[in-house]
Amino acid sequence: MIMKKNDLFLIGGIIVFVFVAFLLLLIFRTEGSKVLITIDGKEHKTFNINEDTTYNILLDNGEWNILEIKDGYVKMLDASCPDKLCVKHNKIRYNTESITCLPNGVDIRVIGGEESDLDAIAK
Repeated sequence: MIMKKNDLFLIGGIIVFVFVAFLLLLIFRTEGSKVLITIDGKEHKTFNINEDTTYNILLDNGEWNILEIKDGYVKMLDASCPDKLCVKHNKIRYNTESITCLPNGVDIRVIGGEESDLDAIAK
């Protein structure tokens, strides 16, 4: 298939749009103030993101996750799940970022802080 001039304009426009949207998300993201742990969709515990701690999440079925809050960042240190994708996840600190361990049903979410207008529009 041969590309025409209009095809190139369309592709260029899409690339520019994606780049601008990405930059806006980086500029307007806000740091969270709390860490919310939910297990199977139910609120379990909340921590202040600025207080360094390590927390063992023990589930009724014997499974477990170990969460670390340090220097304003949140990370899953270890988990009993087989794939350990939650452990491999990057540290989080910004409002609405999350780490999820699907096999164990654990969700770690950064909340609080100021919600930007961009987030309100996107929701």
